[in-house]
Amino acid sequence: MTKFRVELTSARSRTDVQMEALFAEGFPEFISGDKEVGKYIARVRESFREYDLILTDEDDQLAATGWGVPIVWSGQVSELPSSFADVLRQSIEVHDGSGVANTFVICGALVHPSLKGSGAAASLISALCDTAAAHHFAKVVAPVRPTRKHLYPLLDIEDYAAWVRDDGMPWDPWLRLHVRIGGRVIGLAREAQTMTDSVSRWEEWTGLEIPVSGDYIIPKGMAPLRIDKAADLGTYVEPNVWVRHR
Repeated sequence: MTKFRVELTSARSRTDVQMEALFAEGFPEFISGDKEVGKYIARVRESFREYDLILTDEDDQLAATGWGVPIVWSGQVSELPSSFADVLRQSIEVHDGSGVANTFVICGALVHPSLKGSGAAASLISALCDTAAAHHFAKVVAPVRPTRKHLYPLLDIEDYAAWVRDDGMPWDPWLRLHVRIGGRVIGLAREAQTMTDSVSRWEEWTGLEIPVSGDYIIPKGMAPLRIDKAADLGTYVEPNVWVRHR
């Protein structure tokens, strides 16, 4: 198995070509439609560089990247942040002196397309958990975005998260990896992100013509997109699955 080196993303600069290759199969464009996340993301990126990691392979090529933020959490599933934006908001509050963080939230994880199946994903999640331990956070959680939920956009996230293989492991590959390295599914984030924008923007993002109001199945969408032509508004609500690590 390939061995990976872990370093802070801020440790050295990378070329645009390198970063574009790393993110080549990243998140769909419509993720940028979460306006609540947009309120916090720039400040979060600036404030928590010590939790932003890059992995490189034996040839010093970019293999994976991931990041997270600290929050205060009681340990009760019912008191987890209500959305990804809420995670970021709470982390900023902690940064500004509202409480002492005791929980690390893994917010993002991405593997270079050419290194999927190489062990980079497991190494990345383990490195993020190690970072949490190094900063003395007692708890680690992640709002996991299942990688194959988009193939079943009409299936409720509760049913999807409960879907297992014959060996009892989660059917979804990304959930399965988290569980295989010690994570445990603890809850659902039914409204992890809410993306809204004009109908024309949704047509641009999806490549679809949207002629009338109604629900639409969109490429890479985990749930239907709801269109209101009269209001010139498309709303897409994406679910995630809460996983707790060591």
